[in-house]
Amino acid sequence: MSVQLRNTLGRTTVTLGTPTERPLGLYTCGPTVYGVAHLGNLRTYVFEDVLKRVLQTAGYRVKHVMNVTDVGHLVGDQDAGADKVEEQAKREHRSAHDIARHYEQVFFRDLAQLGIIPPDVILRATETISDQIALVKQIEAKGFTYTTSDGVYFDTAKLPSYGAMSGQGREAKQAGARIAVNDEKKHPADFALWKLSRPEEHRQMEWPSPWGVGYPGWHLECSAMSIREFPYGLDIHCGGIDHIPVHHENERAQNEAAGHPDFVKIWMHGEFLVLPEKRMGKSEGNSITLDEVITRGIHPLAYRYLCLQSHYRSPLTFRWEALEAAHRGLVDLWRHIDRLPIGGDGVPREMEQFRTAIEDDLNTPRALAIMHHALEATSDPVDRVATLEYFDRVLGLQLAPDPARTAARTQAIPPEVQTMMTERDAARQAKDFTRADLMRQHLESAGYDVMDGPNGTTVRRRL
Repeated sequence: MSVQLRNTLGRTTVTLGTPTERPLGLYTCGPTVYGVAHLGNLRTYVFEDVLKRVLQTAGYRVKHVMNVTDVGHLVGDQDAGADKVEEQAKREHRSAHDIARHYEQVFFRDLAQLGIIPPDVILRATETISDQIALVKQIEAKGFTYTTSDGVYFDTAKLPSYGAMSGQGREAKQAGARIAVNDEKKHPADFALWKLSRPEEHRQMEWPSPWGVGYPGWHLECSAMSIREFPYGLDIHCGGIDHIPVHHENERAQNEAAGHPDFVKIWMHGEFLVLPEKRMGKSEGNSITLDEVITRGIHPLAYRYLCLQSHYRSPLTFRWEALEAAHRGLVDLWRHIDRLPIGGDGVPREMEQFRTAIEDDLNTPRALAIMHHALEATSDPVDRVATLEYFDRVLGLQLAPDPARTAARTQAIPPEVQTMMTERDAARQAKDFTRADLMRQHLESAGYDVMDGPNGTTVRRRL
């Protein structure tokens, strides 16, 4: 079976060709580094990591490029408001450079904790300014721009295909647009390529250009970077579903206007992580970070495991109960695996079923079901280890037997933990359930799962 992927542009399923000597180009939109990425952001990166692993397992050499937006992303997607990095620098009383580097480090730390393979190339917006200016000049030379008092704008009326990505024409965008904050824009859908600094701004990040001192628009960097890194064209471009109507619509317009029509062959987008009432987001004020997950004693890979239980194109509702269940399920899975012998070169018996699932537009729920069946059905433990190690090339859940993990789980219970267990049992016998619940909380905060049995409280060290 060949890898089949859903292309957002045209809403069609595309079958990839046979792997060639040329690397397959993968570009994924990276973070805007003004704050900590929340779980909704990180779900997108898990989906993209699975995609890369599927491609590599299918025999493709993948060149993966990711941008880091450290300038130019305004608070409003319609070129409104202040630069997010600059604003955060003011709030924290630090330089914009320090803010960007700090949150960039936090972002890549979170990716590592989720088992995400780093990109081959990481490019910062601030380090590709010359490429971005050159691209604006190309777009300008082809007649797709106009200049206002605050910058250079892309004239969407000049591009008949504008709106193909979102399925919304300019008229639909006009109807849905917010009140324009720049009366000089010809149309609400027009977007900034280069913003001019206002004298009263006192910006920390700005550069000279043919149009004046300023900074690039948010959408410009991805076009400039991908054109630079993939001169032969880009095979797959990924991002969150929120990028479709604005960021990727505008990026596609820039590519075409600069003389690169159909530059991206396949556009892929991951759905939202939602809370029961609405989507998760910084602007919604309901962000949950990976640090909060870890503070609750939940292994970060449990969140990856939770993400894999839903298809990347389906919304995933976040509940703490579901994440805790994913944690318990993953720990039980590791416990089962760690009892298996290490070594051997058995043949993965369920390999074809697994490949069929993952190559069908990354059907990870089906792949997980096959994994669990293989864990029970494969009689030879050596075969089972080889099967799981093959599956883990895509799943990234640390499915190989790990003696260190076993040792960490079975090490002696410290005296202070024994004391809390004894106090909890005494409280339960006295029917002081408030005290018993408090002891449970203390034990869980210390990193233990608490279980009640006929012999009283027992604990299991959480991984």
